[in-house]
Amino acid sequence: MNPPPTPSPHAGAGAIALPPPSRLEELRSRGPLKRSLPLLGPAFVAAIAYVDPGNFATNIAGGAAHGYVLLWVIVVANLMGMLIQNLSAKVGIATGRNLPELCREHMPRPVSVGLWVQAELIAMATDLAEFVGAAIALNLLFGVPLFTAGLMTAVVAFAILALQQRGYRRFELAIAALMGIILMGFVYDALHIDGNAASIAGGLIPGFDGKDSVLLAVGILGATVMPHVIYLHSALTQDRIKPRDTSERKLLLRFQRIDVFIAMGVAGLINMSMLIIAASVFHDAGLSNVDTIQEAHTGFKELLGGGAALAFALALLSSGFASSSVGTYAGQVVMQGFIRRTVPLAVRRLVTMTPALIVLALGLEPTRSLVISQVVLSFGIPFALIPLVLLTRRRDVMGELVNRRLTTVVAGTVAAMIVALNVFLLYQTFAG
Repeated sequence: MNPPPTPSPHAGAGAIALPPPSRLEELRSRGPLKRSLPLLGPAFVAAIAYVDPGNFATNIAGGAAHGYVLLWVIVVANLMGMLIQNLSAKVGIATGRNLPELCREHMPRPVSVGLWVQAELIAMATDLAEFVGAAIALNLLFGVPLFTAGLMTAVVAFAILALQQRGYRRFELAIAALMGIILMGFVYDALHIDGNAASIAGGLIPGFDGKDSVLLAVGILGATVMPHVIYLHSALTQDRIKPRDTSERKLLLRFQRIDVFIAMGVAGLINMSMLIIAASVFHDAGLSNVDTIQEAHTGFKELLGGGAALAFALALLSSGFASSSVGTYAGQVVMQGFIRRTVPLAVRRLVTMTPALIVLALGLEPTRSLVISQVVLSFGIPFALIPLVLLTRRRDVMGELVNRRLTTVVAGTVAAMIVALNVFLLYQTFAG
């Protein structure tokens, strides 16, 4: 409830001073575009994780090996992502808390600590994809050794994250700009292919092409629906603009839905372009054994020209730099929310990027490592998604923005589907 207006010492007899206008009231006085743009941005920060280097690895491997068969997986995963990110954004707006904080407040301590531990392990898998991807891009563009490139990625990630100290808007704009580079890179490459419309349409029909395609499907799901940004998105909206009442919360939520639709729509377009380009360039030409990002880069150069290869490498570099900075931010949110602890960013980054640096130092096949990291990430999704569904269905937590019954049913079904797909993957891998 808003506090009553207080008498003003400068007002006349019987007059009262009105409360200062809220940020939303100030924005309402502007034109439609100027009113909307300041409210957009958090979803673009979250969506960069949906086009991180792990997506490059899984989408290209899936397109080269199986053609357009797994295109439907990207579409389904992107729709799931839209629903999940909407729920996460709503948590921050409705409660003024982020998801890890709510887990700590409303769940038994052993459960909260367990969620934190698995979230930290997932953060390492996330860093593996981001650092290895950026390192490959630096190697392709400038010939930098992979281990050195991994260290350079850490420096750039800190520089991007430092923009937050000058306000959230600069950080959001930097991430959105990097996503724009990724999009332009794949639009450029898409203009140089002759896609088979009938095959693309057929790829939208659910189906698999053997056990390996199931592994890649789970990898695509893990690369698209990212556990750490389920936690992060709620933190991006919790303090960005403070609503004063339920009507302002509902207004913010409407804008956040638009934000999610645009950002996730761009991410989905990029992911679909990756697979379609790989299927058209490699699979349709009989080159189904393009298993690494380096081979894909070489293939683009030989079949589409140097410009296409350069666009691909720049998109990969932008993805690695942006997603690594977002991953660091998410890690801080997870630790502070679950256990009320913070560590210096340099220490945290050193711990979580260690597996990636080990992979680079040992010379392990980087693209295969990327795909496996995405499968690991897919197993972390339920541990973020199930608490999100359970908490957003509670009126005592969400107030007037509590989930509708249909929303809870759909979100619960999504969680069940993800769990079932992972169990099927285990069976196929170890018992099939």
